[in-house]
Amino acid sequence: MIWILDLLLLLFLVVCAIEVMRTRDLLSAVIIFSSYSLVMAIVWQQLNAPDIAITEAAVGAGITTMLFVAAISKTSRWEE
Repeated sequence: MIWILDLLLLLFLVVCAIEVMRTRDLLSAVIIFSSYSLVMAIVWQQLNAPDIAITEAAVGAGITTMLFVAAISKTSRWEE
């Protein structure tokens, strides 16, 4: 029964990766990338690697998202 959760998480990761490539709005891409990182942290936890899961959540979803949002706020939001 746990394999259904793993399959749904994998499907969500693939959809997020495709949507990050397809979106033209930079802020939307950052939000999707942040959700990708959070789901990846859940995957690491499911693989019994809590240290990597915490690092992924802190760095991937936390710090990286803040840096991307700060960079976007210094530039124009929409891609040309």
